[in-house]
Amino acid sequence: MALKKTTVMVDEEYLQIIKDAAARDGRPESEYFREAFRIAALRARRWSGDWDIPTLGFGGPVTDDDIRSAAEEAANRKYGTPGDAA
Repeated sequence: MALKKTTVMVDEEYLQIIKDAAARDGRPESEYFREAFRIAALRARRWSGDWDIPTLGFGGPVTDDDIRSAAEEAANRKYGTPGDAA
């Protein structure tokens, strides 16, 4: 993708944070700004058409108590330490 030069006004505090990070990490400041633009562009993008998101069938409605019970069960599950035989 071709790069296009632009001018952007930013708060001095944010600019200093980027300058410090660039010096610390040994990266050009421009990389941070390109990354920020990529993130902003992805957040601003609008997707056309329907999404193909699968639905899950649980055989009936899922209640708050069902979710709470499943979360407690998972939290209380005993896991072996890495390397133990199953």
